[in-house]
Amino acid sequence: MIASIFLLPNGTFFIELVTVVVILLLMTKYILPPLNKALESRQEKIRESLAAADAAKAEAAAAGDERAALLTAARDQAREIVAAAQSTSDQVRAEAAGRGQAEYDRILANANAEVDTARQRAIDEASARIGEVVFDLVNQIVGREVDESSHQDLVREAVAALNVEAARGSSN
Repeated sequence: MIASIFLLPNGTFFIELVTVVVILLLMTKYILPPLNKALESRQEKIRESLAAADAAKAEAAAAGDERAALLTAARDQAREIVAAAQSTSDQVRAEAAGRGQAEYDRILANANAEVDTARQRAIDEASARIGEVVFDLVNQIVGREVDESSHQDLVREAVAALNVEAARGSSN
């Protein structure tokens, strides 16, 4: 009856136990090391991938910062170019206005000179003509010939009076 109690170990139990221990020893010696090596290499690949992802993330952030700095520098340069263009435009405009004013002043001076020349020519012609008219008038009024020196004095007085009158006319 003792053989019928299943809790008591018999010979098969010991054989099964030895078989399980041998299988475990074989597994730990031949199967588990390659599995552990595969797991460790897999873990290492995952670590490397995570490190590469972190490096790429940092690189992308640095590139973003660099892009922002370049964009800011480009904007600043564009502002400087616009300011320089505006300054050049203002300078060209001022130079053109100055040249226009100078040309206006030159034309006005030439016109004034021409007017003065024409006035002087008219005065000279009038004084010559007045000299003749005065000489004839004096001859008729006095009834006698006036000598040349008296005639020249009368002409000079008339010319001086005309010059004074012309000077008053040009100042008004």
